[in-house]
Amino acid sequence: MRTTITLDDDVATLLKRVQKAYKRSLKEVVNAALREGLIQLERPAKPGSLYAIRPLSVGRSLLGNIDDVAEALAVAEGEAFR
Repeated sequence: MRTTITLDDDVATLLKRVQKAYKRSLKEVVNAALREGLIQLERPAKPGSLYAIRPLSVGRSLLGNIDDVAEALAVAEGEAFR
């Protein structure tokens, strides 16, 4: 099948790089890339791996009230912030 396509600059650059590396024609590189890409698109997505989150005790809060921004700044930066 013969067709005309417009490639983005980054895709054209990658195709040229692969073409030089494997010493293949543009037709061969485009067909191989499309074939691999289309196979990947047809495969069902694999479920993501699960992360194990371990709790970490950081001790008690240094603030009496975490809603008091002035107190939080005083603890973090000292009284000089005022």
